[in-house]
Parts: sequence; structure tokens; C-alpha cells
Amino acid sequence: MQQPIRWGILGTGKIARAFAAGLRDVPDAVLPAVASRSSGSADAFGREFDIPHRHASYQALADDPQVDVIYIATPHSMHAENAIMCLAAGKHVLCEKPFTMNRREAEQVIALARRNKRFLLEAMWSRFLPGMAEARRIVASGEIGKVRQVQSDFSFVGAFGPEHRLYNPELGGGALLDIGIYPLSISTFFLGPVDAVQSIAEIGTTGVDEQTAFSMRHRGGGLSSCVCSTRVAGPVEMTISGELGYLRLHTNFHLSASLTITLANGSTRSQQCPFIGNGYAHEAIEVMRCLRAGLLESPFMTHDETLAQMAVLDTIRAQIGVNYPADRA
Repeated sequence: MQQPIRWGILGTGKIARAFAAGLRDVPDAVLPAVASRSSGSADAFGREFDIPHRHASYQALADDPQVDVIYIATPHSMHAENAIMCLAAGKHVLCEKPFTMNRREAEQVIALARRNKRFLLEAMWSRFLPGMAEARRIVASGEIGKVRQVQSDFSFVGAFGPEHRLYNPELGGGALLDIGIYPLSISTFFLGPVDAVQSIAEIGTTGVDEQTAFSMRHRGGGLSSCVCSTRVAGPVEMTISGELGYLRLHTNFHLSASLTITLANGSTRSQQCPFIGNGYAHEAIEVMRCLRAGLLESPFMTHDETLAQMAVLDTIRAQIGVNYPADRA
């Protein structure tokens, strides 16, 4: 039994609830504290997950001496402010994606983490799931040959009103930042950094993108084609194609629970890739591994990768004409 690592959760929404549930499956993880902007919300969350310290302000969580690392689960537009507050208080941080609203904010957060020697990670949970690791192992083995192309879709019908965070520009709404980040991040996971990107979009009445398609050329060779939408029920699949065949991550590819390898000679095989609980345990396990190893970033989602991907998102938004208040700060 190792010394437990003490988590705090900043925010009490849907994603915070999912992460708290995931922590139950992590050995040596304890959850002593949660924070909301209201005592009622913090108390309700605390009762649900048996959390003793229930703070009615985010600053109180950042200052809580019973917490080692904080998971930030607030709306996109608050990530930079919340991360800076926690890092300034000496806490390690796991910040939900998208990491910030733009690269400028990301640079500020990462610079503070490096200055204060605190661990910091963007919570791109898909990268830490067993299925994604298995897909990368298959690619590295050469079974499908040199990978030259990745195609992916992440689409669902977001049947919400214009005030919902998904469509609210004040909260960083839009398909790109909410779900387009998955095909972007995982495409670079397999093909490497992006050299060029071209995009088109349909913009909704609130001024955010409801559908965006973007194609990228990657520095090491290869192309990726990505679509994200909050208006259609898509397959949510990813296909990774090489010179000898292709690998398909099936529905909900970001969970990578099953995959199929099809080779040019006609052979096909499939395999299941089970994950722990609801899947959120794996990124928490990686954070704890890094903390115990004295690392300040994860090799599976480095600070430089986060910065590069925020720059790509900035470029796409400039091409499709989506701007947020944070861009004018």
C-alpha cells in the first residue's frame, strides 16, 4: 500500500460527477474535498460521494491543506483562471479539456506550473485508456504498415436551448472545443504535430460552430480528416490507415473499447479493450504515477502538445470566424 494521494474536485457538474465515480476505482486515491460556488451544490455533491470537506468557494479548495492535486471540471471559459488559482496555491492540477480558451491562456497556465514546479496535465482521458494504448502498439508494430491517414467523426445531437453551455459563447460553446478536440488530439497522437490545417463550419444563431470539418497535414507525413457536430447523430468512429491495412476504433472511438484490424490481404480480426469502471480512472492513475515519479508533465500528453493543439484550435476558429470574450482580453 502506497501513501494515498488526496484529490480535490473543483466544480460539481456532470463531468465532475463522472470523475468522482472514476476515482472510486483508483487504488490509493482519496477524495477529501470538493468545491462549488454555492454551499448547497457542494453539500449535495459531498453527500453523494462521501466527501468530508465541502467548500463554497473555489479558492477555499485551492487553499485546503488536505488536498494534493485538483481536478478542474468547470466550464471551458473558467479553466485558465481556475488552474492559475490552484497552481498559485501550490496544488498539482489535472484540467479538463479543452485546456483553456486559446493558446495565450495556455501559455500563462503552463508557465506558472513550470515556475512553481507543480504537475499539470490536460485531461484528455482518451489517451490513457487501454484501447488507445493497444491501438498505438499495433501501429508501432508495423502490422498495418506506415500510417498515412486518419479519418474520424465525433457527432451527436445536442438538443439544448441557446443558453446551454454547448451553444453559449460566454462559456466557450461550440462543437470544436467541446468534441472536435477529440479527433484533433487523437489524430496527432498517431500522426504527430500539425503543419497545416484547413476548415469549414456551420455557425449557429449564437455565433458558435454547430458543425466543423477540418483536414490536417502532419509534420512527419500523413493527412487527417475530422468532423465534429452537435446537430447530427454520427458514427463516432476513427479509422487509422496504413500501407498494409487499417485499424478501426468503433463507435465512441474516444473510449476505444473495441477495435478491428483489416489487412490488404483480406484478413480481419477484432478485439475488445476493456477499461476500468467508467474509464476516468486511467487518467487519474497516470497523474498519480507521475506525481510519485516526480514528473511535472506526462509523456503521453506533454505541455508542448497541449500548446500546439491550442494553436491549431485558434487557427481553425480564425478560419471559421468563431471568437470568444477570452480572445479579446
